Amino acid sequence: MKNEQLVKLVSDMRKLSIEKKVDFWKKIAQELEKPTRRKREVNLSKIPNVVNKGETAVIPGKLLGKGKIDFEIAAYQASESAKAGNKVISLDELMKKNPTAKNCRIIC
Repeated sequence: MKNEQLVKLVSDMRKLSIEKKVDFWKKIAQELEKPTRRKREVNLSKIPNVVNKGETAVIPGKLLGKGKIDFEIAAYQASESAKAGNKVISLDELMKKNPTAKNCRIIC
């Protein structure tokens, strides 16, 4: 059984990729289409090592861990401990807020 919300999100990302001519959303959609067991899981502690100041970390999977970091994070899913004290938004919100994906970095 497929998650209807995920199917809609992937479809919206592909449309946005074509409309704005931005491959970023197409890459995220491809990651989200992978089977659940192959979806990315990223620890919160990894983000400061790979994201520059002013960028948004984009996780096409689940954000795990605990702690506080000073970066905006967009993730498909996030654990409650990862959300606590951090600015975590959904991928859908990021698409609306930043359709051209400017200053976004995919974290895998």
